Amino acid sequence: MKYKSQKVAYYFFAFSMILLLLQVTYGFIMAFAHMGYDGLHEWIPFNAATATHKNLLVVWIISGFMGAAYFIIPDEAETELWSEALAKLQFWSWAIVGVIAVAGFHFGWFEGRKFLEIPRPLDYLVALNVVLFLVIILMTLLKGKRQTTTAWVLTMGLVFAALLYLPGMVYFENLAVDSFFRWWVVHLWVEGVWELIMGGILAYLLIRLTGVDREVIEKWLYVIVGLTFLSGILGTGHHYYYTGGPKYWLLIGGIFSAMEPLAFLGMTAFAVQMYRKGNKRHPNKLALYWTLNTAILSFLGAGLLGLAHTLPQVNLYTHGTLVTAMHGHLAFWGAYGSLVFAVIAYAMPLMTGRKIYDNFIGNLAFWTANIGMLGMTAAFAAAGVAQVSLERLAGYEFMEVAKVIEPHFFVLIIAATVFTTGILLFMWNFLLYGAPSDEAIQPEGEPVFQVTT
Repeated sequence: MKYKSQKVAYYFFAFSMILLLLQVTYGFIMAFAHMGYDGLHEWIPFNAATATHKNLLVVWIISGFMGAAYFIIPDEAETELWSEALAKLQFWSWAIVGVIAVAGFHFGWFEGRKFLEIPRPLDYLVALNVVLFLVIILMTLLKGKRQTTTAWVLTMGLVFAALLYLPGMVYFENLAVDSFFRWWVVHLWVEGVWELIMGGILAYLLIRLTGVDREVIEKWLYVIVGLTFLSGILGTGHHYYYTGGPKYWLLIGGIFSAMEPLAFLGMTAFAVQMYRKGNKRHPNKLALYWTLNTAILSFLGAGLLGLAHTLPQVNLYTHGTLVTAMHGHLAFWGAYGSLVFAVIAYAMPLMTGRKIYDNFIGNLAFWTANIGMLGMTAAFAAAGVAQVSLERLAGYEFMEVAKVIEPHFFVLIIAATVFTTGILLFMWNFLLYGAPSDEAIQPEGEPVFQVTT
């Protein structure tokens, strides 16, 4: 690393790992409950478990994004963070709010709005925390020696993510109106502004890991940003029909949602092409594997599997079933989970000076985590197709179908165990790196591995 203040990223990465482990734990609780083994119900009711599982997903990924920004922005702007002390304050306040929110779910303190369950008082604290984060990032950029497209795309993604959180904080008595604006947060986050963050981080990693010229990669970044906004904004409409919106949203949302894979296809082609053009001399192969994994699995999970059930004729039957869980798990893991892992795999050797680039544990973590996630996706797909066939087409009752598809959750638990093994191995590697050290600071930065022709 080039700057001492980049070490702040370590706090967010470590917190992100802890939250991910908790999220996986609650996933197991829910899977066993689906099989009828709900022995923890008295202490952790299913609604509390699902609220915790989904919100931990959001918080651990955002924590990873914040850590990535604190590492990347000083490097891109060629300056120390505007205030390292405020950045540390922002971390601790973020962590405290997160812990209070998760604890509150177990005492019935939540709003009941999926992905936005945290109570209103905590919403205001989150908003204040994010404002402090953005002030630090923007001031760092403005005082920096260099302005890059990569840094500004990442920063604007973070700014828009904060702005789109605000509609979810407004109270509406009408449930249809409330759901309309809730999708502004939920959909336009994950299929809009989070993709800007993803594009910015991917561009940074590919510039560093492949040695391809910055100008080439940032031109691709403009294309990806354009495709994302073109498809993502109107693609939100495929939710509106189910929340009381006019029927024409089925058509509009379906068409533009079907276009969303183009952004992921562009990102996948971009990443693979950059890897092929690069000279492959960078020693950190694990970071490169996770970076390419992000591009490829995001296309498969968010792109192809999203397309598979977003068309109106199909979505009428699959909406709100385990087919959505199939799409959601691989999409979030591919697009955002793998991205956070890629940043951590790249940043940790630079922050600690310990070059654990291509060890057995890291490689095993990569393969077991991804094989396990693909197995989970297949299990959700089988359960979802059975659910749609029996419940939506044959007309069986919901609980009857839930009993029939219990064996699919046994397969899911096996795959989830493989996935969790990979996560634990990655965390073991994280611990092997140890804490950041000032001795790892290299004012001249990392050696540049240029493309050779």
